[in-house]
Amino acid sequence: MLEFENVSKSFWTGTQRKVILDRVSFRVELGHSLGILAPNGTGKTTLINMMAGLEKPDEGTITRGCRISFPLGFMGGVVNRHTAKENSRYIARLYGLDPDYVEAFCRWLCGIEEYFDMPVGTYSAGMRSRFTFSLMLALDFDIYLIDEGMPQTTDAGFNRRAGEILRERLESTTVIIVSHQPATLERFARTAAVLLDGKIHMFDTLEEAKQLYDYETQG
Repeated sequence: MLEFENVSKSFWTGTQRKVILDRVSFRVELGHSLGILAPNGTGKTTLINMMAGLEKPDEGTITRGCRISFPLGFMGGVVNRHTAKENSRYIARLYGLDPDYVEAFCRWLCGIEEYFDMPVGTYSAGMRSRFTFSLMLALDFDIYLIDEGMPQTTDAGFNRRAGEILRERLESTTVIIVSHQPATLERFARTAAVLLDGKIHMFDTLEEAKQLYDYETQG
């Protein structure tokens, strides 16, 4: 379970205060994946970082009653001067998992061959995304957080393998995905919400959420 109770969050941009959330309350139960539609610039990344505990609310309470992943693509736990092998084994130990398994899983899934034994700081953006996404799938979470969906790299093999694994996880875990594109949410969730003007509007179906989203963003 993940629950927001009267949560508020805002930033001072230098000229004005940008409100991300204004006394927002909602709850995500395990087994009920949620897609959140949010136009660019409304605070998608901030919202998902708050779910993960990477950012704190200004007001209100966020309750995490289960194991929640770091957001897809988050590099905060990865040390650039260490190799993917060193990073995967270190993070496996933090989560109490078998380092041999996590290393082997990441090495197989990301498919970066000899670069796996080189410092992460030498990777291209695509290689870094493949490694961090592999690492997220190697760990055992109840809720997976995804900001804008799977990284689409030029490596078709990775996209296929990662997509298959993520679809398998959907059968036993819960996904919360935030995106500005309704088509992205269709792959992961049926229940949906819309983030607009600091409020989250919850709907039973993605179609209902799309109606409000299209009305507000397309006029």
